[in-house]
Amino acid sequence: MTTRNATSCEWTVTGMDCASCAGKIRGALERLPGVADVDVALMTERLRLTLDEDQTSRDHVETAVKKLGFGIAPKGSAAPRKGFVLPDGAFSAGATGDAPPEPDTPAPAEGRAARDLSWYQTGKGRLVIGTGALLVAAWAVKLLASGGIANWAFILATLIGVAPIALRAINAARAGMPFTIEMLMTIAATGALVIGAAEEAALVVFLFAVGEVLEGVAADKARDGIRALARLVPKTALLEVSGKTREVPAENLKIGQTVLVRPGDRVPADGEVIEGVSGVDESPVTGESVPNLKEPGQPVFAGSINTEAALRVRVTKAAEDNTIARIIRLVEEAESARAPTERFIDRFSRIYMPAVVGLALMVAIVPPLAFAQAWETWVYRALALLLIGCPCALVISVPASIASALSAGARRGLLMKGGAVIEAAARTTQVAFDKTGTLTLGRPRITDIVPVGGSTAEVLSLAAGIEAGSSHPLAEAILSRAEADGVAPLPASGALALPGKGAEAMVGDGLAWVGSPRFAEAAGVFDDTARQTAATLEDEGKTVVAVFRPDQLVGLLALRDEPRPDASDAVRQLKALGIGAVMLTGDNARTAAAISQALGMDHRAELMPEDKVAAIREMTAGGRVMMVGDGINDAPALASAHVGVAMGSGTDVALETADAALLRNRVTDVAGTNRLSRAAMANIRQNVAIALGLKGMFLVTTVLGVTGLWLAILADTGATVLVTLNALRLLAYNPEKEA
Repeated sequence: MTTRNATSCEWTVTGMDCASCAGKIRGALERLPGVADVDVALMTERLRLTLDEDQTSRDHVETAVKKLGFGIAPKGSAAPRKGFVLPDGAFSAGATGDAPPEPDTPAPAEGRAARDLSWYQTGKGRLVIGTGALLVAAWAVKLLASGGIANWAFILATLIGVAPIALRAINAARAGMPFTIEMLMTIAATGALVIGAAEEAALVVFLFAVGEVLEGVAADKARDGIRALARLVPKTALLEVSGKTREVPAENLKIGQTVLVRPGDRVPADGEVIEGVSGVDESPVTGESVPNLKEPGQPVFAGSINTEAALRVRVTKAAEDNTIARIIRLVEEAESARAPTERFIDRFSRIYMPAVVGLALMVAIVPPLAFAQAWETWVYRALALLLIGCPCALVISVPASIASALSAGARRGLLMKGGAVIEAAARTTQVAFDKTGTLTLGRPRITDIVPVGGSTAEVLSLAAGIEAGSSHPLAEAILSRAEADGVAPLPASGALALPGKGAEAMVGDGLAWVGSPRFAEAAGVFDDTARQTAATLEDEGKTVVAVFRPDQLVGLLALRDEPRPDASDAVRQLKALGIGAVMLTGDNARTAAAISQALGMDHRAELMPEDKVAAIREMTAGGRVMMVGDGINDAPALASAHVGVAMGSGTDVALETADAALLRNRVTDVAGTNRLSRAAMANIRQNVAIALGLKGMFLVTTVLGVTGLWLAILADTGATVLVTLNALRLLAYNPEKEA
């Protein structure tokens, strides 16, 4: 248990090739006094924990990780690419690592020096070369000398090759983890020497080293998708100071500074265009393939590409808080949000390895003791069985697929916060949509002004006065129409939003309101003529608002918010996936019916915010529900659904409040999210089948004596590599493509 002096610490750890590597680190550190909340992220090579330094120092934590054979450095430093820790640096750089930390390496490039090494420059690569050379030398001795001398050559090759593996096994055992692949490998190689299978023992050690390298290469490929995001933001920017430009590091830009973005340049920071008009390719950030026209006042994202003319941009976000940085953090943090399937497999793997070890022990002793079988035969089979006991392939089957799916989605503007969200999204049976800003463009315009107790200008000026300062889409439409018509808003004070009803303000000597017909009806200002007029307008799919004072209806405004161009196609795609769609809106029933009918979906209208939550809860009782909204007004409903999805081009709320976010504001990306999630879960099932299938097949053939030690180690490392490569296929998955 930690004390109140505990602090949160973070390191970069290199050399982790599969989930069992992360498990070793987690298991070793959780046993240290004063250490809690250990979180080891395999794909992002991150170690985070809470540490009471009065009980355990940071150096002690780093030493514990290094003893297990991994490289470690504080966050922001270059962690050495660790291989096996060998005596006297036999095949690797030992405790010092393969590459010295670079003091000037910036934080986003943690461990870059180590990651850029070729496989043969790493400790594990050197072990492959060393054990391979020893094996070839032993075979040469066998060809040129007697069998006895050749046998000693194979023994020597085995002992030298297994030494670093045994050292790691011993360190892991001391940390309380005796059941590791290194321990099983050490026992198998030593046992093979004891029963006289020296040549096969040397071959198994070499194949194990090859498998470790292949696992490392495959794991690095899986990480490349995440690393590629960090490379989107340029390293330098052209900063304007007193009318002159100078090149500065992009990470040093501060909010409020102005940068020049030339045609062909990447935007160095999140900002707002203050001068220039140009098309900007935002595909690196949002996946949107068509360049967006940017004019003064419009936002731009760091990492997007200016395609046409020079732009002057005012920086609005610091480097550590720009859209790319937030996406990277979300993808990194998502690894900690493990899927239920992953948690189950993790629990299963803890039982699997001891069970296989117990089975191997029985295979070694029961036939010789009970049936007078040859000890050498059954001990050999038991040793081969030990090599099948490592659950690496099974344990990595889920996180590798999840990491690939997260990376594939992030490149296309689909952000999901972890495996739990992916698994929930894959099981979705019903999608509930907010209307304004989600199914519609969120830019309503006034189509009709119906004066009742005043002129057209009086209706508009009163409404504009009440709505002055509001950011609600309907308010912006009223203010825009007033400006276009040259109508000045009446002076107002004490403006107040009335959720689900409208807005009120003190205008002149009394209160005035802009609200829904239902609100006006309750206020007693609607007569039969007003009701009939409102009904006619609503039947045309328009939203009607009443402008009124106490006991007097001043007039009616009709607004129309056009559906997004892809909204109907999105509903069609969801139906093709067997997923129902319903629109939840606070708008009136007639308008909701007109819009939902055009889109081909169900609807529920005249819902207050709490009514939306109740509707979601009712739907979740009978299925798996995804709620799609704007990430602000719909926060309670988003939280009530199994999966909350926010529409929004990189807004803070869209990225941080919901379970998932659609950066491109495309409704069809809802179906894309479901397709990607289903593809990820299918990939996970394939991986589990590969892992368990190969293990099960070789378990049977090993007990029957059909396969031996070298095929057993190929089954172990081969399954891990196959599972990782299969997961990497998701990186190329296109969620926009319908099956």
